[in-house]
Amino acid sequence: MHPAAPLDSPPGPPPAPRPRRPRAPLVAGLLCVPALLLIILVELEWGPLGTVDGDIARTTHRWAVANDGLTHASRILTDWVWDPWTMRALITTAVVWLAFRGAHWLALWLAVTCAVGTVVQQGLKAAVDKPRPTWPDPVDSAHFAAFPSGHAMTATVVCGLILWLLRVYGVGPAAWRTAVALAAVSVVGVGVTRIWNGVHWPSDVVGGWLLGALMVALAIATYAYRPGTRPGTHPTETP
Repeated sequence: MHPAAPLDSPPGPPPAPRPRRPRAPLVAGLLCVPALLLIILVELEWGPLGTVDGDIARTTHRWAVANDGLTHASRILTDWVWDPWTMRALITTAVVWLAFRGAHWLALWLAVTCAVGTVVQQGLKAAVDKPRPTWPDPVDSAHFAAFPSGHAMTATVVCGLILWLLRVYGVGPAAWRTAVALAAVSVVGVGVTRIWNGVHWPSDVVGGWLLGALMVALAIATYAYRPGTRPGTHPTETP
């Protein structure tokens, strides 16, 4: 029989923490179903979806025509503040910042992700070829096919990736809450303005949100499992 350890003996080392399982693959899997289903319903021109689209679009267009001030503000927000080119300028700034800090692989991954998102977006527009709403008294205009909304998808991709970068680099709580609020307002706001301005159906915007979120989840999963990274390790380079 071994003698019992004295009560005042120092405790042994704590057990090693279990590595957290990456959530991005699970999120991507969950987003695939509604995104694919919506694409199929839009392509098949499913009647109930078209009815909901039409009802919402006609109501918001009536409001837009009757409220010049709100419509003018909506056009400024959608054409300048939340425009895809503004979002691309934001992500370009992040890419340059990462490269300057020496995180070259992360900077390249970020740039490629956004480029792939644009290709997917334009490819789906060409493949689905959904017409935009047409009005006898339009308050705004847009080009190319309607589905998915390029504004909504680009904002979702850019804001999602920026939030992930801030999380990875350990931004403070106040800055994190501010970034989340700004991202949420931007993603939701740009979708609302596209419907309000009468250049997209609601399903276009929802499709842009779903596909943008799916792109972010897939990109994070890809980066987490890049060659040379062990499961459970921090998925960033040391700048």
